[in-house]
Amino acid sequence: MIRILTDSACDILPAEAQQLGVTVIPLNVTLEDGTVLRDGIDMTPSEYYTHLAACRKLPTTSQPSPEQFERLYLDAAAAGDEVLGIFLSDALSGTGQCARLAADLANVDNVVFVNTENVCLGQSLLVRLAVQLRDAGKTITQIAADLEKAKQHLHLVAAVDDLKYLRKGGRLSAAAAVAGGMLGIKPILAVIEGKVVLAGKARGLPGVYVALFKKIDEMGGIHPDYTPLLGYTVNHRELQPLLTYLQDNLHLDAPLVRQIGCVIGTHTGPGAFGIAFFDKELVLE
Repeated sequence: MIRILTDSACDILPAEAQQLGVTVIPLNVTLEDGTVLRDGIDMTPSEYYTHLAACRKLPTTSQPSPEQFERLYLDAAAAGDEVLGIFLSDALSGTGQCARLAADLANVDNVVFVNTENVCLGQSLLVRLAVQLRDAGKTITQIAADLEKAKQHLHLVAAVDDLKYLRKGGRLSAAAAVAGGMLGIKPILAVIEGKVVLAGKARGLPGVYVALFKKIDEMGGIHPDYTPLLGYTVNHRELQPLLTYLQDNLHLDAPLVRQIGCVIGTHTGPGAFGIAFFDKELVLE
């Protein structure tokens, strides 16, 4: 049996993880009073965003311990199972490195790793694709090879409502944040080569949607055979123009919609939303 292992940056909550047949290792969020939350377990995303909005000091995020991975590897080895580890970008977190270190400590050879070079909605799409490939009967080597190919055609683009979280996290200067807020400028973010980059700017929500539509087209369009994933932090209604665009303009089936979790939401703030998709050039045998 192939066990699919990922981390909570994919924002697949426990109930859905059980349904998909994947194991999700939680990352940690440390609040300003020192309380440590297990992402996706100890607090719902909605509860967390209410707390985040009132924080004077931005919570910090951290990776799991190697011991958590080691126990899973040893349990799988004892059962004669293989493990496919699909983790957020190595450029954004040490989680993947931690998972590989744990395999060395456990001295097992039943684990195969995939660096998604993505995060959040993009990472989630790769995990879901792995589930489909596993259920279709592919071997762990075949699945890993397909994921390596698929991630070259995977895109994540998002809008951030409030620049202060990027500033507090050291990703934007205070002066730029103040100026951007005064002008009503909202950044458009994308994940490129495993890193979060500023892909554009827009003025007001109408401008954000136009910018997102253009980015989808620039990135190769949405493959009709692979369901895209839309995500939001607080207000799912902000996704409505995207939903309308996908279904009425592009004539695609209804996308998946999920709430973005605590770890990613700490860095984007409670007003973020976006889309992940595979482009039209993706071909898997």
